[in-house]
Amino acid sequence: MNIYVGNLDFKVNENDLEGLFGEFGTVGSAKIIMDKYSGRSKGFGFVEMDSKEEAEKSINELNGTTFKSREMVVNEARPKRTDYNR
Repeated sequence: MNIYVGNLDFKVNENDLEGLFGEFGTVGSAKIIMDKYSGRSKGFGFVEMDSKEEAEKSINELNGTTFKSREMVVNEARPKRTDYNR
């Protein structure tokens, strides 16, 4: 399951995310979205977890909690839009 993690502190890195979500199960990948011009974090990322149950538990436990001074928004990621004409 792919999880959206928003309102991240700009200093949070992919290892931080992997460690945080790893407390709930196996993390397939953790990705912080970076601004392509400045190289700075955009303040959100995605975590892929192998187990739907572990992913749902992490969402329930982490959504609204503070991590590195910011209250995170954690929910199931929506599929990427490919139709930009809507």
